[in-house]
Amino acid sequence: MKKRKLEFSSHTGNLALMRKFVRGFLEHYPLSEKERMLIVLGVDEACTNIIRHAYELRDDELIALSLEGLRGCVRLRLRDYGKKTPAHRMKGRTHDLVRPGGLGLHLMRTAFDKVDYIVKRRGTELVLTKNLVNG
Repeated sequence: MKKRKLEFSSHTGNLALMRKFVRGFLEHYPLSEKERMLIVLGVDEACTNIIRHAYELRDDELIALSLEGLRGCVRLRLRDYGKKTPAHRMKGRTHDLVRPGGLGLHLMRTAFDKVDYIVKRRGTELVLTKNLVNG
């Protein structure tokens, strides 16, 4: 099992560093370029949602990203300590409606095989799992 962790502040300028970190981790797994791109976009969208909703655009709050290579899957965990969003509000919207917002969950569900929100006493942990065909 391979594990890596990155902690960064909720400043949008840190998202490029996070994307590079995730891309580098994924290079060691049997994923197509499209799968890698979707995973990176999905994590970027999740971080953007944390910044926008949990931290209400504050740029000095902690985001912790853990990456795990397990037998048969890659699992990414994003942890924030901000405002919780009730689970029933995390539905997204249908992707055929043309308007801003709400497509992030659709993107995450396309990129990952499993998307779980774990509400903590303080903040939320988002667990994103991508199964590997050649586990």
